[in-house]
Amino acid sequence: MAAWSTLAKPQQTSAVLQGIRRLLAPNATSDLRHGITQQIRCGGGHHKEMFITPSRFQWNKCKDMVHYYVFLGVIPLSLITFFVNIYVGPATLTPIPENYKPKYWEYYRHPVTRFISRYIMPNPQMEYERHMNVLHEEEERRQLYLLEKKVKQLMAERSDYQAYYYSPNTAIKYYRKMKEVKKEENDRQGDNL
Repeated sequence: MAAWSTLAKPQQTSAVLQGIRRLLAPNATSDLRHGITQQIRCGGGHHKEMFITPSRFQWNKCKDMVHYYVFLGVIPLSLITFFVNIYVGPATLTPIPENYKPKYWEYYRHPVTRFISRYIMPNPQMEYERHMNVLHEEEERRQLYLLEKKVKQLMAERSDYQAYYYSPNTAIKYYRKMKEVKKEENDRQGDNL
C-alpha cells in the first residue's frame, strides 16, 4: 500500500513513477500546486439523473391485443357482411306452397342473421321447451314442499305418529346384553362385595 501512496504524490515522485502513474490511471489529472489528484469522468454531457417512470407494458400489450383481434375478426367479418349485402341481398317475400312449414331461421330477412340464427343461436322452440321444463320442475318442488308442510302440521296437531325428529333407541338391547353379562359374572365370582 505504501507504493501506491507514493504514486499519488506528484511532488516527491520521479519522472518514471509519474509515467507509471499515467499508465495506470489515464483519466486522472493532478493539480501540481496543491498535490490533489482528481478523477475525470466522461459522462456524455447529460444530466446525471435517471427518471423512474411506470411501466407501459400493460398498455402496449392491450394495444397489441386490440389490433390483433381487429385484424383477425372485425375486418374479415366486415368484408363478409359487405360482400353478402352486395351479392346475396335481403330476402324477399314469396308465396309459400301448400303444406310447407317454414323453419325458424327462414323468418329473418338478412342472410347473415339467418346464418347466425341457424348455426350459432339455439332453436327458440327448444329454448321455450327447456324453460317450460324448469317451470314444471319448480311447480313439482312447490307441491312437495306444501305436502310436507301439511304432513308436519298434522303430525304436530294430533301427536299420534313418530315425527321426523324421532329416533328409535337401539341402545336398549345392548344395555340388556351387558346386564346379562354382569349377572353371569356375579354368579361365577359370587357376591363377595
